Amino acid sequence: MARPRKSRRVCCLPESNLFGPLNSPKGLREYILMTVEEYESIRLMDFEGLNQEESAEIMGVARSTLQRIYEDARKKMAESLVKGKVLKIEGGDFELCNIERTCVSGFCHRHGRNKSER
Repeated sequence: MARPRKSRRVCCLPESNLFGPLNSPKGLREYILMTVEEYESIRLMDFEGLNQEESAEIMGVARSTLQRIYEDARKKMAESLVKGKVLKIEGGDFELCNIERTCVSGFCHRHGRNKSER
């Protein structure tokens, strides 16, 4: 029997969840699905500049799990760019941060304040 998947902590949902080429006909679009936790790994490591250990702690996963999530996300972004496919962010096993319980990053992007300002 497989072990149940653990929810990953995510600070906030993306403001936009659909990215892709502007010149493709709507009927011929091919989609690549990126999960919300894959998006969060990109946001934390590439946008926020955190390392794997810091990002893994924020998301509540092991560093090796974060590394796998991050690699999957990078492959999907590359395929979208190289093959001109639409990248859609949705789904996954995640829970949104609750600043009282789960936001450990120091600054909560979802609630727009430092933990010390509670």
